[in-house]
Amino acid sequence: MRWFQEEIELPAKRRGFHLVTPDILAKLPHLAGIRVGLLHLFLQHTSASLSINENADSDVPLDLESSFSALAPESFPYRHTCEGPDDMPAHVKASLLGASLSIPIREGRLALGTWQGIYLCEHRNHGGRRRLIATIWGE
Repeated sequence: MRWFQEEIELPAKRRGFHLVTPDILAKLPHLAGIRVGLLHLFLQHTSASLSINENADSDVPLDLESSFSALAPESFPYRHTCEGPDDMPAHVKASLLGASLSIPIREGRLALGTWQGIYLCEHRNHGGRRRLIATIWGE
């Protein structure tokens, strides 16, 4: 069994759901040498999250953003407001989706379903660059 770990920095994105599967794969050359294993992704931020969802229809990320904005609107009477009106709703959305994913590796590839992709869910209007820790374990 072997372990590999990489820090991946994703460029700043506007608020929304952004397909980042190709960005992540480009930073993980060790993946090709793994016959069976696991990729763990951990996002080091509290106002963004990770999700696996449909990667084929461009309406999906738009509908996800609309749905999550309805669940945690900026107009809610939050107490934590010192970092701007988009900050506390971002924390709520990040808590709902989570900061990590575990994805099986099979024959040097992520064992995602046909229509699945990895999304960076940016919950701030201007969140800045985001850092992921990618840990690969396998043989």
